[in-house]
Amino acid sequence: MAQAARKTTTSKTTAGGRRRDGAAGQAERRPAPARLSIASLMDERGGLKVEAVAEAFSMSKAQLAETAGLAREVFQKASRRDGPKAQTRVREMVEIISLVQAWAGGPAQAMAWYRAEPIPAFGGRTAEALVKSGQATAVRDYIDHLATGGFA
Repeated sequence: MAQAARKTTTSKTTAGGRRRDGAAGQAERRPAPARLSIASLMDERGGLKVEAVAEAFSMSKAQLAETAGLAREVFQKASRRDGPKAQTRVREMVEIISLVQAWAGGPAQAMAWYRAEPIPAFGGRTAEALVKSGQATAVRDYIDHLATGGFA
């Protein structure tokens, strides 16, 4: 009776701390962060790094601008990217996503909620539409209301 040969694999850790599978010889993919941290997206001056935010949500900078309700060209010039309007909009978006990610299931699901889930208390408008129209404070208040046991 012939026995099936078993392929054994060994795991090694590289200098960078990544694990490698001895059989495949390729680095394992790390899962996406379970929780998005606003602090990890900030620069040394306290502004949000647009590139880091876009990367965190697997978006281009143009898509991020559109999601935040800004012109696609805003992030092409440092003066506009770091300006108060762009920074405020992106910060509001990230803060709201950060608030809902725990019950949404993670950053990607929180972004999906932000962009697509109609909120009955606001006439079926999404959080994205409300932030674009300057009502981010109302959205945060609504999320706080839900977090303290209030009804939608």
